[in-house]
Amino acid sequence: MTTRLLPWLFVLVMAVGPLWLGDQYILYVLTSTGIFIIGAMSLNLLLGYTGQLSLGHIAFFGIGAYTSALLSLGFDLDLGGAEPFVLGPQPVWVAFLGGILVAALFGFLIGKLAFRVRGAYFVIVTISFAQVMRMVALNWVDLTEGPMALNNIPPLSVWLPWDGVIPLYKKEYNYLLVLAVAVVCFLVIQRLVQSRVGRALVALRENESLARSVGIDVTRYLVVATVIAAGMAGAAGGLYTHYIRIVDPDVFMFIYTVTMVIMVVTGGKGTLAGPIVGGLAFGILPEVLREVARPEVQWIIYGVAMIVVVFFLPQGIVPAVKNWFAGRRKRVAGTALGLRKETSA
Repeated sequence: MTTRLLPWLFVLVMAVGPLWLGDQYILYVLTSTGIFIIGAMSLNLLLGYTGQLSLGHIAFFGIGAYTSALLSLGFDLDLGGAEPFVLGPQPVWVAFLGGILVAALFGFLIGKLAFRVRGAYFVIVTISFAQVMRMVALNWVDLTEGPMALNNIPPLSVWLPWDGVIPLYKKEYNYLLVLAVAVVCFLVIQRLVQSRVGRALVALRENESLARSVGIDVTRYLVVATVIAAGMAGAAGGLYTHYIRIVDPDVFMFIYTVTMVIMVVTGGKGTLAGPIVGGLAFGILPEVLREVARPEVQWIIYGVAMIVVVFFLPQGIVPAVKNWFAGRRKRVAGTALGLRKETSA
């Protein structure tokens, strides 16, 4: 029972603690980190539970960001006909959901195509997809404004009984919104991995040939995982674009995928809490180092910390902590059993 309550206690602390401190910079850092933790959780569904390394995962993040921005701003598109296609500004939540759906659709298409290959070929396909999307965002100036970026993106809004509909300009509101979306994504992934689908995904990760031999449709389950992961990454991108209120082609930069991979691997891939722990550790660490070290020293410390974690905790922080507690319980149980034997003797 205590173990089941720990996640909710953590959520309560994360909801109340930063707001109690009232530091706007801390809220900004935690909100930005939370957005990338959502992206890391979605990547963990592929990397941790299916064993497929997607180094183009940031493409779904960027697709969600651009789709949500374009729908909320409105756009006109010349399709070669007499009149251009014109779409007026849509409500921000409709735009946000649209970003999720479009990202999930691209996840379905990429899953159908990319999972025909494995290993290094799959990695190359995903990286190429992200680079193609970046070039589209950079060069389709009529739609995306190219390097000039889409700006003045409206913030998300909520309805409160005492205030009515209010735009989420304040950092406190955005932080709580990101926390709420992260909790929903966590619960969806938890339900998925504990279901028949999740067991099939783990079977594919452990031994694909054996999974095929017992009748598991490999491509189908991998595509399902990709669609869900892409939709969640799109949600993270939508949160990002409505929080920062500007989006440009740099949102597709490869370094963001690397950041998510670091969060997953150091926290513990294939665990529910791994991306959260890794994300908090390596998302907040650069901000802490900024106060005590020069920029070049910051990256050295960051790299050394990552190497230390990977070298001494190869399975990640969360599995290492679980193994330590399990070993400690065994030692305590063994000691208690020995004392009982001595007493009975």
